[in-house]
Amino acid sequence: MSSIGPTPNPLSLIANLSSTLVTLHLSNTGIRGSLTNDILCLPNLQHLILRGNELSVHLSELSCTTSLSILHLSFCGIQGPISSSFYNLTYLTSLNLMENQLNGSIPSSLLNLQRLTHLDLSRNKLSGRIPNVFDRITNLQTLSLSYNNFQGKLPSSLFTLTRLSQLDCSDNQIEGSLPNEVAFSNLTQLILNNNLLNGTIPWWPLSLKSLTILDLSNNQLTGGINSQIKSYSLEYLYLCDNKFQGNFSESIYDLVNLTELCLSSDNWSNTVNFPLFSKLQKLEYLSLSGCKSLLLESETSINYTFFNLYALQLLSNNIIGWSKFSGKFPQLKLLDLSSNKLEGKVPKWIHDIHSLYHLKLSHNMFTSIGHQFPWYQCEYLDLSFNLMDDDISSFFCNATSLKVINLSHNRFTGTFSPCFANSSSLVDLDLQMNKLHGTLSDNFKHLQLETLNLNGNQFEGLLPKSLSNCTYLVDLDLGNNQFEDTFPNWLQNLSKLEILVLRDNKLYGPIANLKSENIFPSLIIFDISCNNFSGSLPKAFIQNFQAMKIVDDEVQSRLVDYIDTSAGSGVENILPDYDNSIIATIKGANTRFAKIPTAFVNIDLSENKFEGEIPDDFGELHGLIGLNLSHNRLIGHIPHSLGNLTNLESLDLSSNMLIGDIPTELTNLNFLEVLSLSQNQLVGPIPRGKQFESFSNDSYVGNMGLCGFPLSIQCNNNVPLQQDPPSSEAEDKFGFGWKPVAIGYACGMVLGIGLGCCLFSVGKPQWLVIIFEGKRMKKRSRRNRHARTT
Repeated sequence: MSSIGPTPNPLSLIANLSSTLVTLHLSNTGIRGSLTNDILCLPNLQHLILRGNELSVHLSELSCTTSLSILHLSFCGIQGPISSSFYNLTYLTSLNLMENQLNGSIPSSLLNLQRLTHLDLSRNKLSGRIPNVFDRITNLQTLSLSYNNFQGKLPSSLFTLTRLSQLDCSDNQIEGSLPNEVAFSNLTQLILNNNLLNGTIPWWPLSLKSLTILDLSNNQLTGGINSQIKSYSLEYLYLCDNKFQGNFSESIYDLVNLTELCLSSDNWSNTVNFPLFSKLQKLEYLSLSGCKSLLLESETSINYTFFNLYALQLLSNNIIGWSKFSGKFPQLKLLDLSSNKLEGKVPKWIHDIHSLYHLKLSHNMFTSIGHQFPWYQCEYLDLSFNLMDDDISSFFCNATSLKVINLSHNRFTGTFSPCFANSSSLVDLDLQMNKLHGTLSDNFKHLQLETLNLNGNQFEGLLPKSLSNCTYLVDLDLGNNQFEDTFPNWLQNLSKLEILVLRDNKLYGPIANLKSENIFPSLIIFDISCNNFSGSLPKAFIQNFQAMKIVDDEVQSRLVDYIDTSAGSGVENILPDYDNSIIATIKGANTRFAKIPTAFVNIDLSENKFEGEIPDDFGELHGLIGLNLSHNRLIGHIPHSLGNLTNLESLDLSSNMLIGDIPTELTNLNFLEVLSLSQNQLVGPIPRGKQFESFSNDSYVGNMGLCGFPLSIQCNNNVPLQQDPPSSEAEDKFGFGWKPVAIGYACGMVLGIGLGCCLFSVGKPQWLVIIFEGKRMKKRSRRNRHARTT
């Protein structure tokens, strides 16, 4: 049987085809490699569509395909700049280079393509200003430059295109104001969100009769929306997350074709009559925040039923008529009423929305959910930061669809429900900062659980070993409870675990130095402070903290990203994601992170009974931002290898028994903001330079052998100089020094000894007895008489 050779590249076969080939369409066929000249120079090729392949082609090589009218190379991984040789493609009408790795600026020669009607350069790495030459391509109908790094103002020639129907320049850094006049007559989509646009909204975006999509969200636009809205064809209107103030026009209620409306801002001053939105019968998504007066109950309202609404976000409003509102939402799947200062029990009209999948009532003053859990289809529930005190021991057992439960920062009581451990759907469970008690069920199964946060409750007993079955676990926070157990070595092989917090419990004993190459490989936060752990520091763990050895780009550039956060606006992105939160001791203070930065790499082993020396292996954890080993029994020298932790911002080695000098390598820590070496036995001069010039005496107190700045003790050949004797302030004040005092003291001593000898020889003089012992003798005599009479 003959062997089967490798599958030939389809492009090599095409090269042998007739020169009459007009269309080549091989999208998503797994083609890899380059395009040969036999393909690029086919004389009659008009349509070249290779979307979704992996091509190593340079755009300059396409200059010989002069007959092309359609060129689609999106999602091909093409790198490098856009070649100026595109000017040869004079028949080109459609050019799509979306989702590649193109960089540099747009060459002006590209816009010499006078037949071009469709141009898509979105989702690349292009930068610079958009060239102001669109008056040369007057046939252009669609233009997409979104998700690049373009800067500066939108070119004025862009607004002269009478045939333009779609303009998308979103997610760039475009600034400036919109022009007051445009030539658009066929524009259906104007998408400029996520830029730096400023000024007020001119009349035309809200008056174009053909416009169906207008997205100006996430800019810096100001003023109000006072002009009459005449774009009755609008279906999607996004104006949220700007700097609007004042009023918005009530003509919005006349846009009967609206399906998605986002008006959230910081400060709407007019009274907004919420029931009037029910006139928009096609409305599916409504987001409204920042209203000084949002009236839920209205006498003029004719219809409280929102028939098609499936997502409603009313955040940070001053809501009036909350207790009387009873609207109906038969299709509602997402409801977000967070940050509104709402009080009392969760009302009945919310209980009656059985279609809910996502419910967020956080940051209010609700006191109770109700007698039973009503939302059995719900997948996401956020009741955090309220005053709820329900007993939740078995509250959620019927809610089998829940994936995210956030009940943190309330007053919930009861025990840890076994239903949580048995749930097959639960992904994130946050019960931190409540009044829950008892032991944890030890029947966690092979779950999808990624987050378990029980910090700040009153749980006790042993740590459940069945947590080792939760192989998807990312965040485990059991801190600030009363667990009493040894260190959970059985967690070490959870390969996805990034956060492990066991601080402030009653955990004890040594941490075994297990010989494994896969100990907590993904861990970036390790906090076991305020316990009774003993023995040496867990060197084997430190050696295998692989994720802590990596310095991400976010750390290098000091950019902030977060673990498990959501981004973007629009209805496709409104489904909320759970944000991991944590309370950590950072730079000497307890800090709560509502979202955990991915660059936050921290080890806290403080306030235990660890002994021995600090391992040099800490110096390999280059991603560390914070390191706290304070209040232990550590001895030996400070490792010089700590100078390799160039991203370190906080270092606390205080209250140990460390000896020797302070390594000069620590001056390499350019980001170090907090340093505490106090209460040790360090000696020698304090290093000078860089960050060390900014630390105060408090960083070094309790080390009698240290000298140099900022201490007042000077160094002499690296040895502290003895301080001068106390100044003779007493001599200046009283007119005599220490010598007369010493003479007087000696004379008094001789006189006292002589008087004592006299007393021993002649007995007690009566006058002396009367002065010093009279009262005592009377009391003693009374006690003696009482003893005799009895």
